Amino acid sequence: MRVQLRDPHSLVLLDELDLDDLADAPQPGRWLEHGGRSFLVLQRSHRYRLRDGRYELVSVALDVKPQQRPADARPWKGGWVIGDPSCRFNALSPLLRCAVLPEGPCERCGSHQPR
Repeated sequence: MRVQLRDPHSLVLLDELDLDDLADAPQPGRWLEHGGRSFLVLQRSHRYRLRDGRYELVSVALDVKPQQRPADARPWKGGWVIGDPSCRFNALSPLLRCAVLPEGPCERCGSHQPR
């Protein structure tokens, strides 16, 4: 399966890779390591082709943001969050840690409260 990595703002193709299975293509909110670089997947779209009266999946396009995965990012409910997801102020997002102390780390925050 052909997977295209592209910049979400300019839609410029950054790289292409081949995966054996569609399940290996990351979902939005996950990090992807490729070619010594780290990307955060923002959006995923599929490309189809009409062949013999049926549509078949040809490729997957991933809108990615070059970003190193933060050290305090952790898997949570099928995705990733930055910081402590048990804190009431955590944004539960791979993009933003929290409203109180967005730059982190959670251990330094005096407003930590359980959900």
